[in-house]
Amino acid sequence: MNVFLIDADNLNSGAWVDEAFRILESSEGPMPVRRAYGSAENLKGLAEALRNWAVRPFVNLSLSKNTTDIALAVDAMALACQTPRPATVVIGSGDADFVPLVVRLRELGIRMVCVSERGKMGREAVSAYDRVILVGQEQALFEAQQAGTPQAPTLGAVSALSQTKVARKAAKKSPPEKASVVKVPAKRVAAKKAASPSTKAKKSPVNSIDAHEAKEAPLLGALTDRAGELPNPPEVQAILLAMPALQTGQAQALAAVARVLLEAKLRGKNMTATRLLKKYPLHFSLLPAEKPRTVTYTPPQDIT
Repeated sequence: MNVFLIDADNLNSGAWVDEAFRILESSEGPMPVRRAYGSAENLKGLAEALRNWAVRPFVNLSLSKNTTDIALAVDAMALACQTPRPATVVIGSGDADFVPLVVRLRELGIRMVCVSERGKMGREAVSAYDRVILVGQEQALFEAQQAGTPQAPTLGAVSALSQTKVARKAAKKSPPEKASVVKVPAKRVAAKKAASPSTKAKKSPVNSIDAHEAKEAPLLGALTDRAGELPNPPEVQAILLAMPALQTGQAQALAAVARVLLEAKLRGKNMTATRLLKKYPLHFSLLPAEKPRTVTYTPPQDIT
């Protein structure tokens, strides 16, 4: 008997779960025991994948501490005490917290396999398993191309970006100056046009930031293009830096994005990720419309 126990707070994308099952069934064989442990929010985000693969969800108690790891470990030990014991136990998480459990089960003669998204695999946990399966190929390619990009903006940078947005709004609201009309004789029109200097383009708020503001917002250089203009609103840039996987154009689990935005302090506990992302309908698509579970980013050049 093979067992697949998923930490839905870690392996929290439906695409990752689908990829994991395809690899496991082709290489390890059928998985009769399939369970997923996590918060109600993360399990809801995986509802479609869990339904497609007939995985039993186990919702954790709503406590101040994360109980997912303990709930998974308790069930793993209970299964190991059954007769006959499982031949293989697959842990759907790269968290190093599971290493003591993995070592104990391996001592009982159980083959231990880990399934983890590439960016979440703990290096110190690799040697504990008999086999490690990494999923999320699209995100891995993106991260390789974006090597050296800051992972998340600092609070100071986000604050500076917010100030920039306010300045841009103020510039839009201020009425344009009316040009004074001067009557020129017809004979002098051609000469006047040739001698008049070209109209200078007004500086955008981004270009007009002084050295003091630039010191307080070190990430502005990373968020601007060669022309010095922000291709997206500052909040959108901050969201993309916090969750680089969105820039691949692939649909991401809304629950995973919500957790990252909360950890990066881009939203408060009273502000849902859905409400935040819906402020930018040209940049983020949430599906399905009524009860969204995924979010997709549309690059500026693709917005029509």
